[in-house]
Amino acid sequence: MKPLNYAILKHFTKVPEASAKDVIEALKGEYGNFKALKLDAVINALMTAEANGLIEETRFDLDENKELRVYYHAHKEGAETINKYIED
Repeated sequence: MKPLNYAILKHFTKVPEASAKDVIEALKGEYGNFKALKLDAVINALMTAEANGLIEETRFDLDENKELRVYYHAHKEGAETINKYIED
């Protein structure tokens, strides 16, 4: 099993885009018992990945509770870097 942050990054190499809630939903089967698989922690991980140039924001909207939802994707260079350092 990969560290959670690695799994979060790797997720973006397999989907066109995702929000923090999408990531949680996708990873909860394998990482559901991890304390760090919470919305605030995942948002922090995504913002760090964005600051490091691995993913970028694609769009944003409001969810059903009128809370901001930000979507990200791994651009070509980011996906190549993630795949280079994190194996499947």
